[in-house]
Amino acid sequence: MPQLSFHSPLGALTLSEEEGQIVSLDEGWGRDQSETPLLLKVRDMMQDYFDGEPVDFQSIPLMLDGTAYQKRVWAALRAIPHGQTRTYGDLAETVGGSPQSIGQAVARNPLLILIPCHRVLPSHGRGHGDYSGFEGAESKAFLLGLEQEASSS
Repeated sequence: MPQLSFHSPLGALTLSEEEGQIVSLDEGWGRDQSETPLLLKVRDMMQDYFDGEPVDFQSIPLMLDGTAYQKRVWAALRAIPHGQTRTYGDLAETVGGSPQSIGQAVARNPLLILIPCHRVLPSHGRGHGDYSGFEGAESKAFLLGLEQEASSS
């Protein structure tokens, strides 16, 4: 499986590709490194993103392993525009289910940033909420701040 690692403000990240689709974005440096056109394209898009440019990741082909419901939630996450947020309740109204079931699907997101689950906030207004990736809520706040700066530029 081709992999390509790169440095980011969140630490080393490794993209993996299978059958012409991205299958994972993992923390850390991958053992095997391969430069495929897709991995190079996604790495460059991610570097632009971390440089503060608004990037739309919807064009990236993803291979997702999940239930039909999880895939609907992940598709709704991908549709949230750069620099904008939604609540778990907003997504429940769009996709169906409850805010809790949305939260469970969001927590199982296999491709952080590419499927922007950091754009989902609790409706109770207490901070940004949890984040299962990187350094948790601190990383979520960083990503939201990065997008807010890019949107206001």
